[in-house]
Amino acid sequence: MLLELLNLVDVAVLCGLIWTIQVVHYPLFARVPEPAWPAYEAEHQQRITVLVLPLMLANVGLAAALLLDGGAPQDLAIANLALAGGIFAATGAVYAPMHGRLAARHDPALLTRLVRLNWLRTLAWTAQLAVAIALLDAAV
Repeated sequence: MLLELLNLVDVAVLCGLIWTIQVVHYPLFARVPEPAWPAYEAEHQQRITVLVLPLMLANVGLAAALLLDGGAPQDLAIANLALAGGIFAATGAVYAPMHGRLAARHDPALLTRLVRLNWLRTLAWTAQLAVAIALLDAAV
């Protein structure tokens, strides 16, 4: 039950964080003046990485541990790991490169695309939160 609880806490933190980023933080990017943009984006990347990377690594690690442990229902453990791994992969393959391009230059169209595409991560972490709750419920 400890793995399920740790998984739930980690996913809940990530879910709350992504909703805050989606609804508050990313939309405010459009209000940053173009001359201030490069420094702002660079600092955003630095600060968010320090916060999110350990949580995301823990997310994937805990999801893998739950599957390998064998105590959780197989279908839920697989869904949990698929969501954690998929979000991690998408962040590295899609969202981090978008931020890299944004660091190079202010691009309102790319900012709009980032906000729209980020709904996928927001919904995926919300789905993973539901799975994490189900995993804990099954362990109790």
